[in-house]
Amino acid sequence: MEFSALDLTYDVCIISLLMLIAKLVRIRVRPLQNLFIPTALIAGFFGVLLGRHGLGVLTLSSQASSYAGILITVLFATMYLGKQSGAKFSTMMRNVGDTFLLNSAAEILQFGIALLVGGALLRVLFPQLTGWFALMMPSGFAGGHGTAAAVGGVLEKAGWADAVTIGQTFATFGLLGGVFSGVLMINYCARKGYTKVICRASDLPEEMKTGLVPAEKQTSLGNGTISTMSMDPLTWHLVLIMVAVGASYLVGNAINRTFSVSVPTYGLALVAGVLLQGGLNRLKLGSYVDRRVVSRIGSSVTDYLVAFGVATIDVGVVMRYWQAILILCVLGFLVVWAYFMLVSRRLFCDHWVERGIYIWGWCTGVMSIAVLLLRIVDPEFKTGVLEDSGLAWIFVSFVDLALVTFLPILVAGGLGLTSGAVLILVGLALLGVCALRYGVRDKAGKVVFPASKRGE
Repeated sequence: MEFSALDLTYDVCIISLLMLIAKLVRIRVRPLQNLFIPTALIAGFFGVLLGRHGLGVLTLSSQASSYAGILITVLFATMYLGKQSGAKFSTMMRNVGDTFLLNSAAEILQFGIALLVGGALLRVLFPQLTGWFALMMPSGFAGGHGTAAAVGGVLEKAGWADAVTIGQTFATFGLLGGVFSGVLMINYCARKGYTKVICRASDLPEEMKTGLVPAEKQTSLGNGTISTMSMDPLTWHLVLIMVAVGASYLVGNAINRTFSVSVPTYGLALVAGVLLQGGLNRLKLGSYVDRRVVSRIGSSVTDYLVAFGVATIDVGVVMRYWQAILILCVLGFLVVWAYFMLVSRRLFCDHWVERGIYIWGWCTGVMSIAVLLLRIVDPEFKTGVLEDSGLAWIFVSFVDLALVTFLPILVAGGLGLTSGAVLILVGLALLGVCALRYGVRDKAGKVVFPASKRGE
C-alpha cells in the first residue's frame, strides 16, 4: 500500500500515545525510577510489545523505521544554532585540554577496538556475518540511537538490510547497561573513597526520579526573541532548524548526482547550522536565536528518535544475531570499564571519578545518561566537570562527526580492520599527548610522569 501523509500522522500519534503511557507508568512504578530508565526508551519497549513484531495491537507503518535517520538530521541541525562566539580557541583548549583529549580518545578507541578486535573475533567465530557488523556496536554505544540510525542507514544503502535494526539494538543495550553498570561503579568508588562529592542514587531529588518538577523549581524553556506580531518565537526557531535540514538534503542529493558519492545528511546538517548561525551573526541577528529553545527542540527530537528507533526493532533479526551481539556488547563494556579504571584514573588532572563516570555514560548511551551519572556523584555540579565537558564537546563534536561520516564509507569499502588499527593508534597518540602535557598520576593523585612535572 502506498505511504501517505495520514500514515505519518498515525505513526506520530501512536508513538506519542506510547510515550504518554510510558510517562504515566514511570511516575507510578518506583523500580523504573530507581533505574533511571528514560521515558522514550520505555515507550519504545511498549512499541515492540504491541507492534507488528509483538501482539500486533498498535502497528506502525512500513516507513516508521526510516524516521530515526531523518530525525538525526534534524538533531544535528540544532547542535550549533544559537551558539555565540566566545573565548579564543587557545584559551578554551588550555582550560579543558585533558578533557578534550581523553573524551576524544575514549570514543576513538571504542570505534577502533570494535572494528579491529571485534571485527577479528566475528571473522573467526561467525565467518558468515558481514564485515560491517562490528561498526554498529560503537555506533550504538558511543553514538546512541541517532548515530546508530544514521550509520545503519548508510550501510543499508550499501546493501545490508539489517543494519539499522542491529544498530538500534546495540544502542538500547548500551543505554540500559550504561545506567546499571554506571550506578554500580559509582557505589564501588564511593566505598573505596575515590569520590570527592558523593551522593547515593536514593538521595537524589524526587523530580529526578519521577520526572515531575515541582512549581517552585520550574524554569523557563527559553526567551521570546521575536515579537508574536510577526511570527511566533517557536516558529522562528523551527524555521531556522528546518532550513538547515533542507539545505543538507539538497546539497547531499547534488553531491550524489554529481559524484555518485553518498554523503551522510546529518553531517551536512551540522555544517548548514554553523553556516546559518554565522550568517545571522553577520546580519546582527544572531542574538535573536535562543540556544535554550533550540536545545529543547533538539531534545524533543531525541525523544521521538529513541522511541521510534526502539519500537521498530525487528526482534527476529536480533534473535538471529544474538550471539554476535552479546560478544560485541561484552567487548564494549570491557572497553568502557578498562578506560575508566586505567586511563581516567591516571590521566585526569583532578576529579577522575567524576570525569571518568561522565565518559562512562557518554560511551554507553547518550549525553543525558552521562549527565545523570555525573549528577549522582556531583549533585550540584561543584566539580566543574559538566562545564569542562560541555566546552570540550565543541571540539569533540568534530571528532564525532568525522567518525560517523567517514567510517561507514571506509567500512563499506572493506577497510574495517585497517580503519580499526589506525583509530587505535590515533587514540593511543591522544593519550600520549595528554600524559606528556598534563602528567600521569599515581593512586594518591601525585604526578609520577614526566619527571619535570613531579612535585607540582
